[in-house]
Amino acid sequence: MKNIFGMLLLSMVQPILAQTKLEKAITSLEDHYEQEKVYVLTDKSQYAAGDKIWFKSFVFDGYNRSALSTTLFVELYSSDKKLIDWKTVLLTNGEGSGDFQLKEDLPEQVYFVRAYTPYMTNFSEDFQIVKSFPVYNPNSTESLVVSKSSDWSAKAFPEGGNFINGMPTKFAVRLSSNTTLPENWSGKIVDAQNPNVSITTFKSFDKNVASFTLTPASGKKYQAIIQDNIGKSKTIDLPQVADSGIHLEVNSSKEGIKYTLKGVNLKQQLQNYKIVGTINNHLAYKATIKQLNNEASSLIPTKVSNGANGVFQLAIFDDQDNLVAQRLCFIKPNDLKIAKAEIIGQSIKQTPRSFNSIDLSPESYFKNYTVLVSEDDGTQKPEEDNILSGLWLTGDFTTKIDSPAQYFSKNANSEALDALLISEKWKRFDWNSVLSGTVPAIKTQSQKFLSYKVKPVKNSSLMPNSSVMLLLKSGKSEPIISPFQTDQSGYIYLNNISNDEPLTVSLFANSENGKESNADNLFVTAEPLVNPTQFTGNFPETKYKLVKANGNKTLPTAISKAINTQRNNKKIEGAEVQEIKEVALTGKKKDPKEELDKQLSTGMFSSMNSTIFDFVNEDQQTNGAINILDWLQGRAAGLTFQKNNSGISVPYIRGQQAKLYLDEIQTDPTMISTLPINNIAMVKIMKGAGLIGDAVAIYTMKGNMKSKNNGKEAPKNNSAVIKGYDKPSEFLVEMIDEDAKIENDTRETLYWNPNLFDSDYVPPRIKFFNNDSAKQYKVTIISFDEDDNLLYDQQIFK
Repeated sequence: MKNIFGMLLLSMVQPILAQTKLEKAITSLEDHYEQEKVYVLTDKSQYAAGDKIWFKSFVFDGYNRSALSTTLFVELYSSDKKLIDWKTVLLTNGEGSGDFQLKEDLPEQVYFVRAYTPYMTNFSEDFQIVKSFPVYNPNSTESLVVSKSSDWSAKAFPEGGNFINGMPTKFAVRLSSNTTLPENWSGKIVDAQNPNVSITTFKSFDKNVASFTLTPASGKKYQAIIQDNIGKSKTIDLPQVADSGIHLEVNSSKEGIKYTLKGVNLKQQLQNYKIVGTINNHLAYKATIKQLNNEASSLIPTKVSNGANGVFQLAIFDDQDNLVAQRLCFIKPNDLKIAKAEIIGQSIKQTPRSFNSIDLSPESYFKNYTVLVSEDDGTQKPEEDNILSGLWLTGDFTTKIDSPAQYFSKNANSEALDALLISEKWKRFDWNSVLSGTVPAIKTQSQKFLSYKVKPVKNSSLMPNSSVMLLLKSGKSEPIISPFQTDQSGYIYLNNISNDEPLTVSLFANSENGKESNADNLFVTAEPLVNPTQFTGNFPETKYKLVKANGNKTLPTAISKAINTQRNNKKIEGAEVQEIKEVALTGKKKDPKEELDKQLSTGMFSSMNSTIFDFVNEDQQTNGAINILDWLQGRAAGLTFQKNNSGISVPYIRGQQAKLYLDEIQTDPTMISTLPINNIAMVKIMKGAGLIGDAVAIYTMKGNMKSKNNGKEAPKNNSAVIKGYDKPSEFLVEMIDEDAKIENDTRETLYWNPNLFDSDYVPPRIKFFNNDSAKQYKVTIISFDEDDNLLYDQQIFK
């Protein structure tokens, strides 16, 4: 009988014939709803002011790395939505990396990283990734603490969306809170007319969800009474019991997704009802019921997703193409398709500052790896989120999910994941809107790399339909001179720019009446066509709150270690400065640089702890430099630069923004960036110099001084600078020298490499030095092969 019944069901479920309204909606879905999502991996989950945040971004189109976008904006915000810093990240095969340097005076609070592609701005801002993390500062007047008590709410969701008389219905109960959820909770179902008698009970799977099954009776009102582990109780109403409708039941297994439909009191029974399944807004399955029957069942094979995991949306439409039931489920929840790293060798030690290495197979299908190695404290604390939860869950759902990584862990409960998906709704599109013919307005098209609108001006007038020459120069590369024709509005468009160093665009025009063209009457600007957008939403609530700091401020152990690591870095930088100073003074009786310093500097700007660059007596090789600030990058120990919103370099000394002086008058980076380098006589980097403090002092030529620089003059008004992509900093793998006098090495992040790759069959090697306390290491490895199969491996090495 089972075999005969199965054949009858198969005959009832046939491919959909042309259903005009629904078919048009499906076509619209395929054509207009391509969307992206982002996952951001950071090296730590909490930071101290003055730390550096290392991040790697992954952009997906569905469950594959996106080929739509090559640009990602990553922004750093304070909790009051103040933009602190932002990076323009180059995406290669959907991957890109970068870093943020936190200032040492950053107030203690929760900060947020927002990441999105320009194409994502066509859709709801809710789908842009916003990641929160606490930043601690021992000098801050406020302290972050975890909120101990929280208010929570609950809702009950019937499977498929319908609660019908006489139909055993599976429910998911979902808790939500702005801060923290209770550790565990339980509940019971009662008839509102007889609340003291329990019909059924349930216990939470985790902080988020629980489930139960209930067969309702017409005219009854049901309630769920929920109580958490500290005794807080709430009562919620279940939906009203209907006398007719569609009952949907879904079960996911290794073989596929089995669904069962039952009609209750339907005039035409299930005849001409349609079943549509989508994955990532794309049609994956469709069928229609041809027979006059009140029950239908079928198995959707896993081949609809090519055997891959992911969320499957099942929607049921009646004979008039009205949506009558829908359900989300996960494909093969107990058989996750995740590769593990092929490790062919390792040398792991526990001794302080020892060298460690892990070799990956050069013969693997996976060639490029993202690797993070951290000290593991042995607490076996589970991850809150990871690339699996970002790819399969939180990237597509806007509601807050506590510890989403648990649903894809080694001991994950597939019932809990199923209950979670019953309580969720796919919001990437709405069937009713699609059926009505509504399509999203695509205002920002996906562009390859960056594009700029160049505006040439001659004698204060635009130059429409004119022939001009542009000289393009980036870094130390040879300049490129190309002819361009302005359009009828007088503009030139530079497309597909992928530079990660500033690009100088210089304008030259044809001469008039045989006279040489003078660049002084030319002016050019370059405006980016791809720009960050203002964040208009609200940041998610977190479990932290700020309280007034006590006299003895208590910091988390990891933060105390981070602050000690910053002190160690300063000691190392100080040792480098001292070494530079000793080398500079050796064997010199009368130093022209010292004489220049005495000539230009007053007593307040005299400092023993300074580094001087002499442009009068020495050729400083400034050829190709855009301005003095960009030239200074990497030339003085402890001096770093960050780009502001205008793309101008701002100096920082030991993590603190340095003061800028021009001829000993305090000024700003914009003024300095426009100063021709050939007008500069001396630059002095001062660290902790009396009343001046940390500063960069720039002195201009005086009297008969002449620059020793053999390079060309700095660009005039006929030049503009294109910032381009932000180049990631390099994570240095260094052994701490004993001469640096570091008593306690407390680094938490021991290795960070967002792009480890093999070359000529040489095994990719993860290499790092131990700190002084680590006895075991947490190693996270992420990779994708050419077919976008995912490798995710997190191991503890001892």
